[in-house]
Amino acid sequence: MKIIVCIKQVPDTNDVKWSKDNNLIREGLISVVNPYDVLAIQFALDIKEKIKNTTISLLSMGPKGAVDAIDFGLNRGCDCGYLLSDKKFSGSDTVATSKTLYYAIKNVIKNFDLIITGQFATDGDTAQTPYMLANLLNIPNVGFVYKIDEIDDKKIVLYSAKDDGTYKIEGNYPLLVSISKYDGKLYKPKIKDYINAKDKEIKILNAEDINMPGELTGIKGSPTYVSKAYKPQNNRVCKFIETKDLLNEIKINE
Repeated sequence: MKIIVCIKQVPDTNDVKWSKDNNLIREGLISVVNPYDVLAIQFALDIKEKIKNTTISLLSMGPKGAVDAIDFGLNRGCDCGYLLSDKKFSGSDTVATSKTLYYAIKNVIKNFDLIITGQFATDGDTAQTPYMLANLLNIPNVGFVYKIDEIDDKKIVLYSAKDDGTYKIEGNYPLLVSISKYDGKLYKPKIKDYINAKDKEIKILNAEDINMPGELTGIKGSPTYVSKAYKPQNNRVCKFIETKDLLNEIKINE
């Protein structure tokens, strides 16, 4: 099985500082792997334990320093990495980001059975990119996944938690899966893992390498932008109501 895990490097939300004008202070921010993408990496590694001859390719977009996010996955057992790094990609919104990932998959990686992403990114929290990427690739997407029920080299059965209940979803490949939470135990790499990762390949690709038209990249290809970031005032009171969870079974991609 061939798996692609899309990951992102984000500012550490535990270290966010604000100016007097309520703007984010970006200088000196520590970058980490998006927490939901950490779950996606572990989700893929657990599949690799179950299915023989599985390979995991990491795909990320960002500055050259984002190679640290690729290293994070390679040290834990992923097989290779692709970093999309080009000044033309700067300022990309979710539309331009999903198209950039699409061109990299279509023109460089090409072969895959399963794409795994985090459900959200903590720096934007839109949850849009996985669905747009699946649409561009013309494959089904299962969101808010938290558990594997069954898996083999032909199909996968997943549990997805939605507002209206829990869904048990069966799908064939190719398929894109977004992870919202996961109970799998996160692997802690050992010294031998770091040593083995040194020989694993990381390809750094620009817009020309993935054959992406310039007008689709970065700010040019982004119909939206963030005009201002601010710290919200927490003055609301939430009331929790217990509801009975419903299990819905769905089969897709047959």
